[in-house]
Order: sequence, then C-alpha cells, then structure tokens
Amino acid sequence: MRPRIMTVYGTRPEAIKVAPVIKALEASDVVDPVTVVTGQHREMLDQVNELFGITPDHDLDIFEHGAPLSLIVARVLERLDPVLAAERPAAVIVQGDTSTSTAAAVAAFHRRIPVVHLEAGLRSGDVNSPFPEEANRRLTSQLASLHLAPTETSRANLVREALDGAPIVVTGNTVIDALLTAVDKKPPFSDPALEHLADSGRRVLLVTTHRRESWGDAMDGIGRALGRLAERFPDTQVVLPVHRNPVVREALLPHLHAHPNVTVTEPLGYGEFTRLLALASVVLTDSGGIQEEAPSLGKPVLVLRENTERPEAVSAGTVRLIGTDEDRIVDEVTTLLTDPAAHEAMARATNPYGDGQGARRSVAAITHLLDLGPRPADWGTEGNR
Repeated sequence: MRPRIMTVYGTRPEAIKVAPVIKALEASDVVDPVTVVTGQHREMLDQVNELFGITPDHDLDIFEHGAPLSLIVARVLERLDPVLAAERPAAVIVQGDTSTSTAAAVAAFHRRIPVVHLEAGLRSGDVNSPFPEEANRRLTSQLASLHLAPTETSRANLVREALDGAPIVVTGNTVIDALLTAVDKKPPFSDPALEHLADSGRRVLLVTTHRRESWGDAMDGIGRALGRLAERFPDTQVVLPVHRNPVVREALLPHLHAHPNVTVTEPLGYGEFTRLLALASVVLTDSGGIQEEAPSLGKPVLVLRENTERPEAVSAGTVRLIGTDEDRIVDEVTTLLTDPAAHEAMARATNPYGDGQGARRSVAAITHLLDLGPRPADWGTEGNR
C-alpha cells in the first residue's frame, strides 16, 4: 500500500496554492493523496476546488459567519483528529499562515505525523502585522518536519531561526503554477459589468483590501482615498471585489456609491479574478498572494501595508509598500496613472517567485522525506532564473 499524503486547507488563498500540489500528488506513482478541507472559507474555497477539478475526501465544515479565531482553531483540532486517526497519513501538508494551517499542524503533531509546511519561511518581522498570519506562520514552522520555502529569502529566514535541523527545500511559489493554469482558462465573468469593462478597453485600477490590522480608521481612510481617485480620474474604472466581512464593507462602500466609474462586485472566483488581474493597469492591495501573482503579469502593485513578508518583489521594483495613509494612497496611485515612465519602471514583468514548477519540486521533496526518491534541486540552482 502506497503511503498517504494528506493536504489540509480551508481558505481560498490556501486552496489556490495547494491545488497544483494536489494535482501533482494525484499524478504520482509512489504516494496517494488524501484531501481535507476545513471550510474556513466556504463559497470561495469551493470555487477554487471546482476550477482545478479537486473533490475533497473530507470536509470538516467549520464555517460560521463571524466565528472568532479561537473557535476556528478549536473546531479544526476537534474535527481533524478523528480523520487523522482513520486515514493514518505518512505526512500532512499545510500551507502558509492561516488559522486552519496552524491548527492542522498542531493536530498532526499531536498524532506524531510529520508536518510539511508549504510556503514556509515568510516573515514580516512584526508578530502583530499581518495579524494573525505572522504568528501563525512562526508557530507552524516550529512543528514542521519539512519546510518548502518559496524563495531563497524565505530559506534564509528559516536558517536564521535554526529550527531543529528540519530540511528546507526551495521550491518556487506554487501560486505561479496555479496562476499560469488559471490565466489560460479565461472564464467568462459572472458580473455583466466586468464583461462590458473587458470589452471597453478602459483603464482599470484593481483594489482588494481586507486585513484585520486595517479595520477601523485605516480602512475608512482607504475608502476615502478610493473616492478621491475615482473623482480625479473619470477615465479610469476602479474595480473593487469587496470582501464579505461587514466590517470591511461598512468602512469602504459609503465612500464609493456616488461614483459611476467605481464597480463594486462580490468576491470573484479565482479564474475570474486572474482574468481581471490581467486587465488591470495598477493594483492596490493588502493581499499577500496578489503581491506574488501580479508581477508575473507585469502589473505594478501598491501594497496597503507598512511591511511585507514578501520582500522579493519590492527589491525587484514591481511592488511598493505605501501603508494606509489616505493622502499617500492618492499620491502614489496618481503617479502611476499620470507618469508613463513610473508605470513602466514597475510594470516590467520581473518574476522573483517561481517558474511554474513549484508543485513538482514540492512533491519530490515530500517523497524524499519518506525515502521514496531523490531530493530535488532547489529553485534557482537549476539555471531557471
């Protein structure tokens, strides 16, 4: 009987990044995949699974509107443990920095099952920003038996922390694998306004924001800045796929209703979002994943945060940290919309995150951990960047 490799995930960002790994596990001739979703995100999670043709083996169904983080963690621990006992996997893969990933790592550790941490080693340097992600990723690192670091910077972070000698393999980020697959699909937009926008050729400012540390005055300031930008640039369509959290909506939407060149949509499926990302001229976001994806498509990214655990694109010049100050948001976006040279300097399609082979390297590293194959060469040592 081939060893089982269990992947546990619960949010849309996790689903996007584990999907290529799950497909690579399905194609393996030495291990069998077991897929578990927690349902920390519900509808958005299911959309990604459908796009990539993934049918979970187990659904813990923990979703509850407004559930506090402690309840999410408690439910994952309670509901995952009997699944681990029944499936007896040889290793458990968790991704990134969500409450699902940390709780699943703890549950596996309690069963003495090796934890494989996909996208390991990201660090912002501030345990409270992003919250709770920075703490989650640090905690998960303490439990991992194998670190799959997306970049050399992430590997260096892990080496500096001297985490009990667990092996580290630099894989490239699997979000690039997922992005390249999704962009090729070019699904139709479910919102007719976006389909019309795609046909119009209008300039697009794409905005996503939801971080907990920005709730309150900062989020309200972001909303005011967007309203000012919409008024200043009537030839530009501001597109906001708004997060479902009412705290986010109540802060942003009152500033946007009066502007005809603002399109507010419900959260988009991943396929639709990648198509919208390809249309954008400028991206304004606090999302970690978009900081990785947009540079692959040559899109300038302004990040609504004071720090980032993804410094590679900042160094490459395709991402700039601007924080949440209202006036600075307006000034930075204005520069990119009015200065072609500034826009071109950031739009160069520098890709510091991956080459579309991250899933292959990840599965090879896991099979090596289980003594089923050779260790893969680290990304960046194969003449591929």
